Amino acid sequence: MARYELRFKTSVAKDLRGIAKADVKRIIARIHQLSDEPRPAGAEKLAGHDLYRIRQGVYRIIYRIEDEIVRVEVIKVAHRREVYREL
Repeated sequence: MARYELRFKTSVAKDLRGIAKADVKRIIARIHQLSDEPRPAGAEKLAGHDLYRIRQGVYRIIYRIEDEIVRVEVIKVAHRREVYREL
């Protein structure tokens, strides 16, 4: 299986600024795993969107998989109570 290219929306950097450093390290590690397996166990497709989400503690990582160009684009990272409000 080909390794997927990781891309980040520019707003993701802003999302990560408000999160504790220890949590950010775990989130980044989880995101890097997406390049090998974009649909890991526990990933769910969001209803009404062409997006997926994975959990990392109380945070959610929202991303889009573009299989035809072998790319994963991270759209948003936020606490579980806030992440779905602006999709």
